[in-house]
Amino acid sequence: MVLIGRESNYDPTVVNDWDSNAKNGDPSRGLCQVIMATFVWCRDKSLVDDIMDPVANVCAAINWIKFRYKDISNVQQANPNLPPKGY
Repeated sequence: MVLIGRESNYDPTVVNDWDSNAKNGDPSRGLCQVIMATFVWCRDKSLVDDIMDPVANVCAAINWIKFRYKDISNVQQANPNLPPKGY
């Protein structure tokens, strides 16, 4: 919940149109601010193929976190005791 609050303020429709991902043509979207390249690679194929779907977005983010960071405890953005930091 901390990560989602920090990334999207709990808004499943938010699209970041200003950061480096957006400037490269792949803006971060949805609750966990997933880019399309990550969504395509990490999405759960049993769920709807829609990056803006809250469940599909969160599942893709969880799969990315498991791959890249092994565990959500290694993601500073998810730790309420530490300042926000992108992941």
